[in-house]
Amino acid sequence: MRPVFLVEPFGYPRPFAALLGTGPDMAPDPATLPGHAIGADATGLRLGPARRAGAEAPGWILNPTEAERARIGFWMTAIGAKPLVAKARRADGVGEVVDTFLPPPGVAKLDWRSEDWTAEWCATLAEAIEEILRHLGLVDPDHVGELLLGVGYRALARARGAADATPSRLRSGLAAAGDVEPLRLDLPYANYFCVEEHHLRHRRFDGAMSAPILRAAFTSGDAVTVLPFDPRTGCILLIEQFRAGPLARRDPRPWCLETVAGRCDPRESPEATARREAREEAGLEIGRVEQVARYYPSPGVMSEYITAFVAEADLSGAGGRHGLASEDEDIRALVVPLDEALAAIASGEINNSPLLITLLWLEKHRARLSAAWG
Repeated sequence: MRPVFLVEPFGYPRPFAALLGTGPDMAPDPATLPGHAIGADATGLRLGPARRAGAEAPGWILNPTEAERARIGFWMTAIGAKPLVAKARRADGVGEVVDTFLPPPGVAKLDWRSEDWTAEWCATLAEAIEEILRHLGLVDPDHVGELLLGVGYRALARARGAADATPSRLRSGLAAAGDVEPLRLDLPYANYFCVEEHHLRHRRFDGAMSAPILRAAFTSGDAVTVLPFDPRTGCILLIEQFRAGPLARRDPRPWCLETVAGRCDPRESPEATARREAREEAGLEIGRVEQVARYYPSPGVMSEYITAFVAEADLSGAGGRHGLASEDEDIRALVVPLDEALAAIASGEINNSPLLITLLWLEKHRARLSAAWG
């Protein structure tokens, strides 16, 4: 069979190990693909050799086993890449006919550069590859691409979670390294969200390891909430939308008052997410922002991690219906005085933790923000 050409990012140790499994028997050889550059979409997950006249995409030539070739093909199917027979050039200048994969036309608009290859981007790609390849042999290759949106959110969350360095002054000092022993990971459900069943042992507070246990987690991407605040009027903007969670609990009113919120896209900072979601869900351009907190809303069952902001905004004329039709969003935005929203906490009308936490924080800090922003 022909050797395979992979672009440079896949040759970094962690993405390479994720894509090949245990890795090939021999190290790949450096090579270039004439007439191409390394293209990537905005998320950084769909990447590969995109046609660019006069360019040469750096990468690697390898001779994968049949199993490794299947893994490569499964990932390329997930990102919508199409197979191509091309002629690569080895480092010694010798040409070789290879199999490679072109990303979808019009997707890889950004030229990848090694100086942009941050630890987070590299880790996110590796996490995405690892999750997609857990479905090899279980999901029809024609449908594996449908998983990529949710996988991308979760991959970014895992990359950021692994790099997190929260303080540990009151906690016991137990940490995942050495104090958690993974035994098996099952994915009984995966789509936009995912259910992970972790079979594990963990360190007990008496120093011993626990017996093998099963802990299930509902996994999703990291999220951002942002509460627009008008310092001149003392008003805030809330949104209202239908929610499946209250419906599943048989709540007769499954519409919730909330903050503007959304999931972080790969390669998107939390503040950038806040600004994008304010435009999409409320039609607002926000000004200065202040971080409220970063937290797990329900760590016993969910991996979701929220970065909460309050944002400066001119709310004159704000409100109305918003949301993306592509996401079936139907969002009502309304402007209310902060005191009225606080009264809705007391009455129970406001009943979700992200809005509760942010409103109580703003009650404490509104004088300072009004002076600074007004």
